[in-house]
Formats: sequence, structure tokens, C-alpha cells
Amino acid sequence: MLAHLLRTVGIDAIVIDNRTREQIAHTHRAGILEHGSVALLTESGARTRVLTEGHRHDGIDVRVDGESHRIDFRATVGESVWLYPQNEVFADLAATADADGTEVHYGVADTVPGGFETDRPAVAFTDAHGVRRRIACDWLVGADGSRSACRRAVGEGALTRYFHEYPFAWFGILVQAPPSAPELIYARSQRGFALISQRSADVQRMYFQCDPGEDPAAWSDDRIWAELTARIAGPDGLALQTGPIFEKTVLPFRSTVTHPMRHGRLLLAGDAAHTVPPTGAKGLNLAFADVAVLFAALRAELVDGRRAGLDAYSATALERVWRAQSFSSWLTSMLHRSESASPFEEMRALGELRGVLASPYGRQYLAEAYTGWPRARARRPAGPARPVGAPVADPSPQQRPPHHQHSPSEGGSDDTAVSGAAV
Repeated sequence: MLAHLLRTVGIDAIVIDNRTREQIAHTHRAGILEHGSVALLTESGARTRVLTEGHRHDGIDVRVDGESHRIDFRATVGESVWLYPQNEVFADLAATADADGTEVHYGVADTVPGGFETDRPAVAFTDAHGVRRRIACDWLVGADGSRSACRRAVGEGALTRYFHEYPFAWFGILVQAPPSAPELIYARSQRGFALISQRSADVQRMYFQCDPGEDPAAWSDDRIWAELTARIAGPDGLALQTGPIFEKTVLPFRSTVTHPMRHGRLLLAGDAAHTVPPTGAKGLNLAFADVAVLFAALRAELVDGRRAGLDAYSATALERVWRAQSFSSWLTSMLHRSESASPFEEMRALGELRGVLASPYGRQYLAEAYTGWPRARARRPAGPARPVGAPVADPSPQQRPPHHQHSPSEGGSDDTAVSGAAV
């Protein structure tokens, strides 16, 4: 996404990923997009398939001990979210990269980033053909996931890592079946939490709260369906659409935040900088929010010659990150049961959840946070702002980054210099 946005204003970017294109395209991941994420895809020209192939959801069902409470997003805050799996988002962006001529290296290995405190940071790697390459650039963006090689390459003590581990996990399944409901169901019961989610017309994702040490192989399909059914059971007779289960996983719950999200000429984004529990559907959406801020800051630096945005990138992005951490933790604590909680604490959490559902202001806050806050913008000197994706004047020769050139060097390696960003 960032590479595409940068190319719209003439900034060169090279993307590398340690997975193959096929691996990413066929990995099923969460698929709720905030309205701001949808706008970032469509307004930037990345693709509009989300509007035709995705499904707009105007609310969610919060089910408490078998009683459903619908949160109507449209009526409450005038926004919606879209069900559109992450692998479909990737397919759109990969097709956009092909059309843009963006250089992307899939299936790389032995990645070594460095030089963050110099004017020319670089990343070395072995490409899918076994050729050792090195990319030198103006800015290196570490958007390389929760196990970020870029973050780990920063010297000890330069970054502060905030970490919290929750005392439960999610047992997740992928099942071949039609949707059980038109919108997502978040259920809290005496047996614990369950989420009846969706992926497509014939593949669904469902979860139930479990112990982090649970063994997926110990659960038969019948046992899984019995547990899910018990957690959503109620007087309305809600029934799940069942089918063959083709994936079983246990997902631990962790929250992490890295301060700052910049070190020298390394800029962290997405899971490399922060992770959230999946309850609030914030993971990919937070990454896209980072990208919106980072794009504006890099454009100001590399096209307009202004540094204020990059200097403020970390603080600007972290405001939203901590807001999302708070919302995700709050929603998680209300919907889940904890074995270590006292009876008082359990009843207090249940009382809080019922209070939120009974209050128009509580429902409004939940809807606003779930559908997404307004897009953050990096602090920058006053001046007219150009909407993302709008036409721009061609940079002057002094501003226009030169095309990167490859020059094979001894030992079967290939050095690349980029005036722009390596992502």
C-alpha cells in the first residue's frame, strides 16, 4: 500500500517479502476493513474491487447470555465496515504493483537491514533465484510483521517495547459453509466468548475462547460444534451453519507497542511496531493508518523538502495506536471470562457490558471505535493539502527521484541504489 502511494507522487520504492506471492495470496486472514481503509484503497487508485466483491456491514450483533443486541453503525455514527479478506486486499495491491511497475521481490531469505543512523540505510537479502542483493535507500520502512527483522536490528536500548499477554487465547476454525448470520456475532456466555465471523460466501471463520495451551488436534469436529453452539445458544433458537472444518488453530492474545516508531532512517509500521488482540478488528486497519501518516510525511520530505512530518511520524501514529489498544483491551475484557478473576470482577465486567449496550452513548462509542476514527495526519507546516490519489504536478528535475539502477557485482550479488524508500 505504501509503495503504491509513493509511486503516485513519483517516489521510487522497492518491496521485499520473505513469503512467496502464492503463500500470501492463499493465507486466510481477518477481513474487516474500516471505512478509512476502504477509502485508502479506492481513492488512491489501488483498486475498487472491495466495493464490488466485498460486503458492507452496517452493524454487529453483541450477544449476551443468548440475547442479541445489534449495534447499528449507520444509525449511530453514519459509517460502515467492509468484510473483505486480507488475502483479497493483497491480490488487489499485488495487481496494482504489477500495473505500476513497482519492483517487488517475493520469497527472499537471509534479510539483513542496517545503516539506520547513516544517510544511506540499506537492506541485504538473497532473492528467490539465490542472488545476493543489497538495496541502499534514503529511508528504510520496516513493515515486516511482529517478528520484525528491522526492529530487532536496532541497537539494544534504543527502542522501548511495551508488552501485555492475556490469560486466554482463541480457538479458531475455517469451515466450508454459508454464513450463519448477515453480520458478525460477538457472544459472551457463562462458557466464555465466541465470535461467529465470515470470510466469503462459502468459507467462514469462527472462534471460541480457550486456554493458550489448548491442543487443536485434541478437538474433534463434533466437539467444536457442540462448544460453539453452547456459547451462542439462546431463546431465539439461533443455529450455526455447519460444514467441513479444514483448519484449526489456537491464537494467543498479546498487545505490544514500540516507542518510538522511528530510529534514524528506519521507520516502523504495522505489526512491526504494534500488535493488538483481534477482538476490535484493528490489526490491518492500524497498519493502513500508519501508512497514511507515513506517506504524507515521506511526500513532504522527498517531494516538498519539508521534514516536519517525518519528525512527527512516530508521535502522530502512536496517538491512534494507543487509542486502538485501549479500545481493543476494553472490548476484550468485557466479552471474555477470566479464570483468575474473582466472582465480583466477573459480574462487574458483565455489568459494564450491559451498561454499554443499554446506553446510546456507550453504543455510539463502540460503533465509532469499531468503524474507525478519522484518518490521522502527520503534523506539517501550514499549506494546502492534496487528497490522497489526486493528480499532482510533475516534480522538478531537482525533486524527481532517479530510477534505480541494478549493477551486478562480484560474487553473484546485485546492488541497487534507491532515491526514495525501500519497504
